[in-house]
Amino acid sequence: MQFHLVVALSALCSASAFTAPAKTPSSSRLFVAAEPKNDLFVDATATQSSVQEYYGQTLATSDDLKTNACCTGDAPPSYIKQAIDKIHPDVKAKYYGCGLCLPQYDMTGARVLDLGCGAGRDVYIASQLVGPTGKVVGVDMTEEQLQTALETQTYHEEKFGYNNVQFLQGYLENLDQIPELKDQKFDVIISNCVINLCSDKKGVLEHCYNLLEEGGEFYFSDVYASRRVPQELQDDPVLWGECLSGALYWNDFECLSRDVGFDPRLVEDAPITVSNADVQRSIAEHGHEALEFYSATYRLWKLLDLEPACEDYGQAVIYKGTIPRYQSGWLLDKHHYFEQGRIKTVCGNTWKMLQDTRLKEHFEFVGNFDNHYGIFEGCGSSLPYDAQSSAAAGKGDATKGSCC
Repeated sequence: MQFHLVVALSALCSASAFTAPAKTPSSSRLFVAAEPKNDLFVDATATQSSVQEYYGQTLATSDDLKTNACCTGDAPPSYIKQAIDKIHPDVKAKYYGCGLCLPQYDMTGARVLDLGCGAGRDVYIASQLVGPTGKVVGVDMTEEQLQTALETQTYHEEKFGYNNVQFLQGYLENLDQIPELKDQKFDVIISNCVINLCSDKKGVLEHCYNLLEEGGEFYFSDVYASRRVPQELQDDPVLWGECLSGALYWNDFECLSRDVGFDPRLVEDAPITVSNADVQRSIAEHGHEALEFYSATYRLWKLLDLEPACEDYGQAVIYKGTIPRYQSGWLLDKHHYFEQGRIKTVCGNTWKMLQDTRLKEHFEFVGNFDNHYGIFEGCGSSLPYDAQSSAAAGKGDATKGSCC
């Protein structure tokens, strides 16, 4: 099966096979798009300058971070670990992601767009997963980060045996102003703990929707808040750079996603701890100790006619167990784990995510849209993340419950 994946940010064109680029790093270039438009809540120019300084000059390596908001503690799957082992140490040292933002299915031949690629760790992981017939494009606004990615490009070409990556400099809010991305469609867009740093988050989501091929997905990790972050914390450059004060309130994010045309699906999440005394003091002094932050991975599929809620049409699916490395079962999202051979009821939107995407060949489908039986119970609006007290226990029944 041939498909395309784009990496840009840590979310990924036409169905024809991609011809691998010539083995030279000269195809990468640094293009600086115009500064993004202002947002309703944030001074875009000041925010961009602050983030560029923080990630380009203040932070030398991930050890300089003051919280674990931009770093995940979970061990990656073995095949991802094997890919990471082949990446240059300088690239790995400048990794600031908050989760695994690569879809867990066969990505051979894919085109990937990585938004906020930084020094290129996820680009070089995806490069190995898509192989020589795929392509990975990384976009970032910070010159110092991209310089590391470019300086190690020849190293990775020799390590992998091919060169299929490209790096572009620009703002995620203005992806439409990057010439190399015009007239392109991608199967997958990935992003790792970067959207929270953007001033116009809805604009980024709109660009992702436009860049995706029909049936493609934006698969990404980011930081979210339990309530709206007050302005005095948004104005703190350290808290913003640490991926905290730029975090969207989770319900605002889900509403923005639906406004753009997505049905946001939560894959996994974990509470964020703030162990740095200065950061704790800054939050407490403003009277916001009850504010909680979470790292979360979402997937947003570009599909026609998605509904705003989980509607019941009496449909069900059966997983064939044919996705490589996931023969016994496969996780679509936190509420949809499909065991091999077991029939599972699904809502209309979930049906489309399996039927109208590259996942179709891995499922059997029961039913259609002829009859409507109302909304699935449990399709509510409460905090979707695991509380800190229960996080250590894992998802539990979360992946086994009703449609939502």
